Amino acid sequence: MAITKHGSAVWKGGIKDGSGTISTETGALNAHPYGFASRFESGKGSNPEELIAAAHAACFSMALSLMLTQEGMAPEELDTSAAVTIEQQGEGFTITSSRLTLKAKVPGIDEAKFKEIAGKAKEGCPVSKLLNAEVTLEASLVG
Repeated sequence: MAITKHGSAVWKGGIKDGSGTISTETGALNAHPYGFASRFESGKGSNPEELIAAAHAACFSMALSLMLTQEGMAPEELDTSAAVTIEQQGEGFTITSSRLTLKAKVPGIDEAKFKEIAGKAKEGCPVSKLLNAEVTLEASLVG
């Protein structure tokens, strides 16, 4: 089964003085601003790396929920964040890593089984597979 989702961006102007908008087919983002300042400085608006980070955190959480459910364990909460790093390499830029941090409430699971399933979810998440970068995971059980 193949599912295709759509997003779009419009950019106007030069790299530093220009600006753009990002939209998604669901309307979650509708002409949301982005630009050089929000990507490489501390300006307002979004940027591709934070969108990738959010997508990676969401994808991983869903993959882990699936795998835990398949093992007969229902998670109460999976609180995942992702930190995506972009670095200059030579003449251009490369996304070099995505660091997932997970705080999970999963009743009835031991630490070893939790780490095993979380690791499999990190590797199996479609966004992890897409990224040609180092993907790391710091997972902890809470509560």
